[in-house]
Amino acid sequence: MLEKIELAWLFSFKQVFEHKSFKQAAFALNLPSSNVSRHVALLEEALGLRLLERTTRRMSATEAGSALYEQVLPMLDAMDSRLVEISAQGNEVAGHLKLLMPDLPLLAKWLAEFCVRHPRLSLSCDTNLAPTQGLEDGVDLLLQYGRGPLPDSAWVAKELARWPSRVVGAPHLVARYSPQLSLGRFKQLPCITSLSALNGTPWIFKDGRATFTLPVYSAYRVNSAHLAKEAALAGLGFAILPAISCQNECQQGQLQEVVLEKDPEDLVLYAVFNGRHKTARKVTALLDFLTDKTSALPPSAWTSWSAQVQKG
Repeated sequence: MLEKIELAWLFSFKQVFEHKSFKQAAFALNLPSSNVSRHVALLEEALGLRLLERTTRRMSATEAGSALYEQVLPMLDAMDSRLVEISAQGNEVAGHLKLLMPDLPLLAKWLAEFCVRHPRLSLSCDTNLAPTQGLEDGVDLLLQYGRGPLPDSAWVAKELARWPSRVVGAPHLVARYSPQLSLGRFKQLPCITSLSALNGTPWIFKDGRATFTLPVYSAYRVNSAHLAKEAALAGLGFAILPAISCQNECQQGQLQEVVLEKDPEDLVLYAVFNGRHKTARKVTALLDFLTDKTSALPPSAWTSWSAQVQKG
């Protein structure tokens, strides 16, 4: 019997029973009166019973209609309340959140603050500067660096932070190779590149709206901005660094910017998540939280942040 009856019919009958009016029931349900009338008629037809007595002056329930209201419809109210509770849980920041991200002190501080705000959340976080796996292995959110357009995929990438970059070298290294400091000849010069992050060796430059990739020679490959900057200061090679992370060294003459025909691509921190399904509330809440944090970060704080970020 139940499979022959739609819940909408029962809810329409409930409102008509309580308001003793199709018009008022329709207003309460935000439906046309014709829909409510049809629902009640279909319910009566499915049950083979007359539920309401209709006259030009008044409407009243039959014995069968009163029995239906008293015995069956309270179960609908309980079901409706439970569905509201379950729906509210979908909007709650709770459950198990799996992250993969760089090991940066500022991110660590923010993540702890987020978990304090949401005590029903449990966390598993792995730190990796150059992840080779992630979302395919059930990670909810992946934070990673990138230069230039990201490869096409089913994942959604949201930009959290961006650092303009520059090519720098020790003054004596710049002086030594000054005749060769052009994009066409730079690939033969000693450079400091990433080991595995940002796809390894190639350098990426802005080319209008596109990008220009320059393979360079490197005998010093690291996944650390600290190591890269120290190597550049020691004259081991040229490096691409976020401008703000080497601003003091350039001002003090310890490093010198190399101006080429094209500018290096900005370094970007992305939040990457699965866009093939409805994004879980725990993920959207963390994305909103991180976006608010990065957008509100004062310029002075970017110096300490960028001193930690991955080089190019």
